Order: sequence, then structure tokens, then C-alpha cells
Amino acid sequence: MDKAALNWHEFASSQALASAFAEKVAGVLAAAIAVRGKATLAVSGGTTPGLFFRTLSREKIDWAKVIVTLVDERFVPPDSPRSNAGLVAANLLRNEAAAAEFIGLYSAADDVATAARRADEAVARNALPLDAAILGMGADGHTASFFPDADNLAALLDSDARANVLPVHAPSGIEPRLTLTLPRIAGASFIALHIEGAEKRRVLEAALDGEPHLPVRAVFDHAKVPVQIFWAP
Repeated sequence: MDKAALNWHEFASSQALASAFAEKVAGVLAAAIAVRGKATLAVSGGTTPGLFFRTLSREKIDWAKVIVTLVDERFVPPDSPRSNAGLVAANLLRNEAAAAEFIGLYSAADDVATAARRADEAVARNALPLDAAILGMGADGHTASFFPDADNLAALLDSDARANVLPVHAPSGIEPRLTLTLPRIAGASFIALHIEGAEKRRVLEAALDGEPHLPVRAVFDHAKVPVQIFWAP
């Protein structure tokens, strides 16, 4: 991976990152609306994006023409404190962005495989192609729910996968998960990786410098556009 080809955006603080990142994403969505009459945005959960979500929610674009979905989700109901849908509802789908339509991945199915099939159909009908995909990354190098110990990691990272959403079972993921597959993420018109802290930067640099077993590397290898990295200490 040629580091010179990477698009690093470094900021002195989380607040500075959130402000610039929100402005950038809002611009991507507004441009898509101008061309297609609508825009689709897939976002990730975790502890990092809350401030970015709250900042983005105040951007003045035509949110009624935006569809928000998830990059991945835990197989838990929206009222669970571990739900990504709950995180998005509390932090992004408010203020100006309250007008956006939300397409979640979770459903109250008997098992995660059934929920994944339902989510696959919902995403296909309403959320593709993605105009913007916002990714996070764990200290183990996972992004989306592409965990290194997932029992179906090869299927998740299959660049020719026909599925939009697949179930994930990984001991490190705790609950079963649902995730967009690699080609749906890699096919987005704008892809950004939002990470903060020195540890995650070291993990990402290791992935890009020659640790291809770290799943995040697959996004960089298969993305149709350069992945934008937004980082703050």
C-alpha cells in the first residue's frame, strides 16, 4: 500500500474532526441529492462516532431526501444500550437530521440468519447504492463486523459476494451480528474511516504496511474510491 496515495485528514481534537467531517459528509449527501434526488448514508456504531453524529445532525441539507442505514448491527433490539440503531437514533436522527429515513438491520427474528435475510432485502430495496459509507475500526483491526475470528470471514470479505447483508458469529463480537458485505461497502461513492487515538492509528498503519490479515485492509484493497481517513489523537 503506497502511503502517499492514502488520504489522511488529521485534526488536533475530536471536536475539530467532528466539525470538518460533518461538513464533508453533508457536502457528499447534498451533491448526491442534487444529482439523484436522494442520498444514502451508511454509518457505524461504537464509542467514537457520537460527537460526529451530533455535529452532522445540525448540517442544513435536505434530510428528508436522505436514507440512513447501518454498516453493521448487533443482534439486539433498538432499546438495548448496545444497539447501533439506538446510538444513531439518539445522536444522529435529531435536529435537522430528524427528517431522514432510517433503514435498520435488526428485526425481531428467531435467529440472526433470518434477520440478515430480511435486512438484505430491505437494504437492496431502499439503501443501495451507497453514496457514503462511514466506517470505524477496532483495536483488533476489524471494521464493520469483519472480525478476525468470525467463522465466515472469507464470505464477508468475498469481493464477489452477491449478498448485501450477512450474519456474523465471532467470539470477540459478543452478540451475533449483522453486517454489510465488503462489496457493498467498497462500492460506496465516498468511504471514510473515522478513528481516534494513537493505538488505533498504529493498528491501521500496521494493516496498511503489510498485515493483510487485519480485516480493515480489505476495504482499502477493494474500495472503488480512495478511502478517506479522519483521525484525531
